[in-house]
Amino acid sequence: MKTVRNRVRNGLVIAVLFMVPALAWAQYDKTPEGQAFIDEMAKRYGFETSRVEALLATAERQDSILDSISRPAEKTLEWHQYRKIFIRQERIEQGVEFLRQHREAFERAEAEYGVPASVIAAIIGVETWYGTYKGKHRVLDALATLAFDYPPRSRFFRSELVQYLLMTREQGFDPEELTGSYAGAMGYGQFISSSYRHYAIDFDGDGIADILHNPVDAIGSVANYFRAHHWEQGEPVAEPVQSGLPEGSPMLTRELKPTLTVNDYRQAGLSPEADVAGDAKARAIRLAGADGPELWLTYHNFYVITRYNHSHLYAMAVFQLANALNELASQSEQQNGVDNNS
Repeated sequence: MKTVRNRVRNGLVIAVLFMVPALAWAQYDKTPEGQAFIDEMAKRYGFETSRVEALLATAERQDSILDSISRPAEKTLEWHQYRKIFIRQERIEQGVEFLRQHREAFERAEAEYGVPASVIAAIIGVETWYGTYKGKHRVLDALATLAFDYPPRSRFFRSELVQYLLMTREQGFDPEELTGSYAGAMGYGQFISSSYRHYAIDFDGDGIADILHNPVDAIGSVANYFRAHHWEQGEPVAEPVQSGLPEGSPMLTRELKPTLTVNDYRQAGLSPEADVAGDAKARAIRLAGADGPELWLTYHNFYVITRYNHSHLYAMAVFQLANALNELASQSEQQNGVDNNS
């Protein structure tokens, strides 16, 4: 009877072991790739070997992260589906309130960096609903999982893991505590580690560039990112145009960076209304709208938005949310003016 009980007990133990997710036995500090990473951090960047070993030992593989990165919304949804996620009345209303709450920071960012407050707010609105949803994954887990268990982009995420440890050391953050998206993006504006180091700024003057918890730093940092990627102040972003291009037209280029000019599209029969020079770069895109195909002519500043996320769906969502924020904010100001004068 004892032997039977032992067999049952051992069988249960084995079953439990197989039920526990693989993340518990990642042991990135023990793999050849992990050991090479530890050596690099120690020899090239002056980290204590034991400290990096301990960090990798605590990093947990997350299969949910591998699932998420294989099916991003920008590659699985049509425009009318994607738009519904971001251009929502409650997101617009909360964006106007976010602009109001941080008016001084937005005005200063627009004045110093030349980026409209509505575009800055729209980025933060699309990324985290104005700081409400910043991500639930430990950044250490996300970056380690993708650096060591996602071959298609392991080189990139290994580099981001390097940048993460450097960033947390520079800012005095605990690398085991920070949380973010499944790809390791952090804070109000969802900066990846390298972007954090290059573009995050201390916009409120307290000595720390904290886009994780400080909306003022986040506002200034998004504006800084756009200026660094050559946002052109006062220039248009995109406009709808009457369809004059057949499906499959070579004028509907695949690359995000515009290579044709406004004159090229005018000669093809499009009539843009924006006051843009004929030799200005432009790109026509066709989107699957709720009521049928939509043709848009996009300009340099649209391309700049895609430097934040390499998707024209993303850039269009930011652009349209920014316009909606402007419209509602203007209506609110007019209404307040009427109420104050009544």
